Amino acid sequence: MKKMLIAAAMLLCYSYAVYARNGYHISLKMPGVTDSVVYLAHYYGKGRPTIFKADSARIDKHGNAELRSSSADFTGGIYILYLSDMQTNFEVLLNKGDDIAIVAPKNAIPNNIEFKGSPENTRFAAYVRYLSTYSAGEEVIRKEFEMAKTAGDTAEVRRKARAAAEKLKRYREDYASQYPGTLLAKIFKAMELPEIPEGDHYLSDGKTKDSTFAYRHYKAHYWDGFDLGDDRLIYTPLYDTRLEEYFNKLVAPFPDSLKHEADVLLARTKGTKDMFHYTLWWLTRYAENSKVMGLDEVFVHLVENYYMKGDAFWLKPDELKRYTDRASHIAPNVLGNKAPPISLPDTRTGKKQNLYDIKAKYTMVVFYSPTCGHCRHEVPQLDSVYEAVLKKKGVQVYSVATEDDDTTINKFLKEQGIDKKWISTWDPNRIGDWHDKYDVYVTPTIYLLDEKKIIRGKRLDHSNVAGLVEMLEKKRHSGTN
Repeated sequence: MKKMLIAAAMLLCYSYAVYARNGYHISLKMPGVTDSVVYLAHYYGKGRPTIFKADSARIDKHGNAELRSSSADFTGGIYILYLSDMQTNFEVLLNKGDDIAIVAPKNAIPNNIEFKGSPENTRFAAYVRYLSTYSAGEEVIRKEFEMAKTAGDTAEVRRKARAAAEKLKRYREDYASQYPGTLLAKIFKAMELPEIPEGDHYLSDGKTKDSTFAYRHYKAHYWDGFDLGDDRLIYTPLYDTRLEEYFNKLVAPFPDSLKHEADVLLARTKGTKDMFHYTLWWLTRYAENSKVMGLDEVFVHLVENYYMKGDAFWLKPDELKRYTDRASHIAPNVLGNKAPPISLPDTRTGKKQNLYDIKAKYTMVVFYSPTCGHCRHEVPQLDSVYEAVLKKKGVQVYSVATEDDDTTINKFLKEQGIDKKWISTWDPNRIGDWHDKYDVYVTPTIYLLDEKKIIRGKRLDHSNVAGLVEMLEKKRHSGTN
């Protein structure tokens, strides 16, 4: 019996050691709350309301609850404890292996919470109180702005606002310096944005002012304070906002620029689990959903260089196949590639019309359906642009009806007045592979090709095709095409 008790005690000690190394243990006391449920949630890249539930526990009649995990996958970050009313909540910093006791009276949240076993959370609570004072000061300053009557009054209020902001900045900097490597220090560093050095800045000749210095400096130092190797920062509301600003405001919206920046960022997060996962997911979604023409090339690049090489470790085989199939449809028709050949019968004569036989400065390829409501709206507007601008620029139209019979198609073409202007084809036997090669999943789908049948534009409409032709003409005349 004695041996069994010793063995049981040893097992309990081992179990505690495992959970202490890996998961977390939170002993929570909430005076004023009884017979309720407390939830533990976390951020994942984004701020509220995008949070994810991780755990829950019942609060007993004495206001006590226990939350624990021994998962080796637990990373840490900013977590939220909240009651089922969704109004009572506060944040807590968690690290792998934390064992924390928290006293949080319901009527004292979030400014008077006590922590035991976690000096970092005690300091975090002090920061929350400081922020509360700072916010109250901001409200006072806002009212002073409203009451300012002279330029001098306004200048004085602005001075106060700058001083308060500088004090908050120093608070964070001092903390990061005093407690380097801690989660809160990492968070404060990740919140820092580059400051532009004061004074004039010149080009290499020492005489000409560098008008792009501020942009280049800001971009070059944008990620300096953000530890892209620390997975805990994914479990905060910081990363998504930083990605949005960087790729929407600082990176040129061209495929080569975006591919380069994506590769650099992925290389810096390589070796992490959550940071790399989120970065690759975000970049893929950004490229796939972008309204900027040509950025689907970035999507193909990411799939070919990361997904197809096993880096998307979180995907199941069927999920991975959806990415690779999508990329295989896009790859043949990215900007700069030669357009896939098409040879289809004319809707009126039945004679084969080969896309490559068209001798024109530009060829606009239009995939449409006569019964598609969007097509019936877009085609006449596209024809108006063709008559007003495109025809004079040497544009020929090669259209492909994606469905219906030749009678319906010819009726539509005649109604629109384009039956004798456009080269109009269809695929009655459904034997062409244009659907996949041109990635026609919606109609209308419009491409612009040059005289060599190189794809110069895709996913166009009547509002932007003339502008694209004009841009291509300028490049041609300047010799940069």
